[in-house]
Amino acid sequence: MHRTTTKGPTARMAARPAAAFSGQLAEVDLRLLRVFRTVAQKGGFAAAELALGKSKSSISIDIAALENRLKIKLCKRGRGGFALTPEGAQVLDATTDLLRDIERFRDRVNSASGILSGRFTLYVTDNMLVYGETGIVRALELFASAHPDVVIDLRSTASHEIEYAVLDDRATAGITLRPHVQPNLQTTPLFTETLHLYCGRRHPLFARADDPITFDMLDGHRLIEVSDAATAPGWEDTRRTLTFSAAAENIDARALLILTGQFIGFLPEIFATPLEASGQFRRLNCAGLPLVTQFHFLVKRDSHASLMAETFRRILQSTC
Repeated sequence: MHRTTTKGPTARMAARPAAAFSGQLAEVDLRLLRVFRTVAQKGGFAAAELALGKSKSSISIDIAALENRLKIKLCKRGRGGFALTPEGAQVLDATTDLLRDIERFRDRVNSASGILSGRFTLYVTDNMLVYGETGIVRALELFASAHPDVVIDLRSTASHEIEYAVLDDRATAGITLRPHVQPNLQTTPLFTETLHLYCGRRHPLFARADDPITFDMLDGHRLIEVSDAATAPGWEDTRRTLTFSAAAENIDARALLILTGQFIGFLPEIFATPLEASGQFRRLNCAGLPLVTQFHFLVKRDSHASLMAETFRRILQSTC
């Protein structure tokens, strides 16, 4: 006998196809679009993990949810690598325009009300020292205190990445070493940092008498590469005579190599002073030193978040 069964509410709901996109955007849609934009900018799910702070599987779920919501295949992923579909490229352009317009709207409302709100994404170089009571710490304190409705998103990364983050609107502003000349970037010189040459207690130069050390005496000793942003009178000629046989982009990695006793390298004075006082480091006093680096504040010209960035810049300049 044929038996007719009646499906319950749960079964009917599961069988119902997801509603097509009708132009109504919810907050979850904006979140998914931001994930999609980051994946597209980074060139894949794995590359976007660090930027998003999410696992590759979570990112994949988000992209699948967005594709289901829009009824559009946004990207190809698999053994052949990641690539946007033609439709995905159009959605990316639309997403970029949409998110920029949302930020512009927020900025105009902030200007009208005199109250800052929204997200302030600040990228800082991982070579910038925040040890102790520095100007950047004080600036963040004052900004957070004066503007409690602003969500501060602080990210540390390599200097070259900061310029890209500001240019493609991932960052509201950035603080970095000697930026490249870019017509779409506005730069403001900030504070300088003093770098001295140090060796660790296991290094042969550690026990040397306190006589001044010349660069000729460093011949045969291995140095850690120093940033192109570091400068001093005559330094460019001097550096060509030295042997650089190690590289470490951030301060902590540089200090680790110096502690091995196999390398000597440049570190910010304020960072190295406690290690010098504890007997782990020794400053090598050479003629023509110390080196100096200068940090710059970056914003995109005609930035949609100009009010927020300008407010922070004024505070930062007053503390540095």
